[in-house]
Amino acid sequence: MTRTRVFEGKTDYIQILDENGNVDKALEPQLANEDLDVMYRLMITVRQFDRKAMNLQRQGRLFTYLPVEGQEASQVVSAYLLGKQDRTFTMYRSHGVFIARGFSLKQMFLMWMGTEQGGKIPDDLNDVPLEITIGSQLPQAVGSAMASKILKKDSVTAVYFGDGATSEGEFHEALNMAGVNRAPVVFICENNLYAISVPRRIQTASKTIAQKALAYGFEGVQIDGNDVLAVYATMKEAVEKARAGEGPTLIECLTYRFGPHSTSDDPSKYRSKEEEEAWVKNDPVLRMQRYMQARGIWNEAYEQQVLAEAKEMVDKAFEEAEAEVHVEPEDIFKYVYAEMPENLKQEMEYLKKVEEEKKELKK
Repeated sequence: MTRTRVFEGKTDYIQILDENGNVDKALEPQLANEDLDVMYRLMITVRQFDRKAMNLQRQGRLFTYLPVEGQEASQVVSAYLLGKQDRTFTMYRSHGVFIARGFSLKQMFLMWMGTEQGGKIPDDLNDVPLEITIGSQLPQAVGSAMASKILKKDSVTAVYFGDGATSEGEFHEALNMAGVNRAPVVFICENNLYAISVPRRIQTASKTIAQKALAYGFEGVQIDGNDVLAVYATMKEAVEKARAGEGPTLIECLTYRFGPHSTSDDPSKYRSKEEEEAWVKNDPVLRMQRYMQARGIWNEAYEQQVLAEAKEMVDKAFEEAEAEVHVEPEDIFKYVYAEMPENLKQEMEYLKKVEEEKKELKK
């Protein structure tokens, strides 16, 4: 494990598994083969889902989509360490978190088809639907963590956000409240180096994002977000600390999205091919393969089996989701208020009347 102090002796950069699969045995977390198998299968499933969703969006069968390929380790491994009683607040690229937390692939497809049922949280989970607005989930997560503390619940809150969100006021407000109240929350910043097309260096003059936690009175640590062992060890420590009432942690995961910011983005306008190729060599999936191979878990036969099973699950889930989709125009009015205001009722009735007239004209 490389642990380098990068800011006045207080903020660390942590890497345990390097790009070639070499491990610092002295600091290697104790992980059973079964845990590695589950996490690897989740990462492969997330990647298969992601690639399928990208293709479907290009075919017009999904709406605008934000790919996650390259960031699987930061999401899957951190979410794997949370219990059912814990809560996550996520963003629009958190597919790995949702899948690791137990959301069905069918529901994930329904979510990106824009259906109401796609946004329904499973009854056995405490998670909150994804946030599209940049940074809004941060103060919400702190409020949830503070409520858990007041109610003396054994619950930790994890909140996921990108480096772009750290330029929002909500980021600083959330960290301040978390620090003052010693809230049981883990802040997970997936720093993929770009807020859409804006590089990190233009957003902040700070050497790291992790060091921003120091101003609010708690620990910040920067890690190799493509290193499954670093993510596991750091998240485990942060969760245990929060659960023990010792306050929050900010984890900055240095990672990289291999694809565009979204399906409406062209990364070639602001990223070089050389940069992209260098990061592909740092693929978290490949690095985990090397580690598992050294432990005698991974081989080509295992890989083909995992890929085939993931692809079958993803394909079946989409078939089921597409067969179930049924959206009525008035749905846009139905799920905003517990009791619909009169002006919306009038607008909905007008829309229904227009739709009925269209149907009549088609006859």
